[in-house]
Amino acid sequence: MSHSAIRAKELGDLLRSRRERLRPADVGLPAGTRRRTRGLRREEVAQLAAISSTYYTYLEQGREVRPSRQVLDALSAALRLDAAERSHVHELIHGAPPAETRAAAESLPPSVVSLVDRLDPCPAYVTGRCWDVLASNRAARALWTDWTARPPEARNMLWWMFTDPEARKVMVDWPGEASALLGRFRTAAARHPGDAGFSALLDRLRAASPEVRDWWPQHKVTPLSSGTKRLRHPALGELELNHVVLQLADEPEQKLVTFIATDQDQARISALLR
Repeated sequence: MSHSAIRAKELGDLLRSRRERLRPADVGLPAGTRRRTRGLRREEVAQLAAISSTYYTYLEQGREVRPSRQVLDALSAALRLDAAERSHVHELIHGAPPAETRAAAESLPPSVVSLVDRLDPCPAYVTGRCWDVLASNRAARALWTDWTARPPEARNMLWWMFTDPEARKVMVDWPGEASALLGRFRTAAARHPGDAGFSALLDRLRAASPEVRDWWPQHKVTPLSSGTKRLRHPALGELELNHVVLQLADEPEQKLVTFIATDQDQARISALLR
């Protein structure tokens, strides 16, 4: 399947999933009677977006018709897409050129690895384009997992989150964190439709995790963002950490994530590392 066909199918699946989750009342339409379609009808979405029903049907079917940015904006408004979802549909059709089929293996400059180490006792790690953990300091390994002790194929944030039972103990809000991580992965995968690393990891996750099998068809997309995470440690109890995500200038798909705890919790983390 060509890159454009992959993107068209992804767009079609997303449009259908968003149409099915809306009710007529959500968009100001009467419910009517004898409604057998889950959510809105295709012709209703087409009417709201001011396009033909046939053209909208082609889009949902994944045909390679390449809608304009104006059409995508109209569909985004009709389907009540949020900002991240709007950006995602534009990137699917009018985004960056496809990546090579097999991207080169990732590595970090020694200076970045050294920076991560020097951030101790503030937890920090760097993830790559598929969320492989490329570097982590002692604090991060103490609070999440010891990435360096894991087999190379298991040094991945998604793999840990969805397949390691310890992740459900560590992440206080595991469902929310796992769902958001999968949404960020989907957003990144849309930029690399030909990258075998994404498809291989997704295949592994689908085989291993019922949540991934259930959630992936929902087409949730989540942008990178800073925020707050709540972790649970066997010795320290629950910790609330504010985090910042920084993209490396030389490799924007590589993300440096740093965490800051309260003064009291930071002192406890420091004592744990002694």
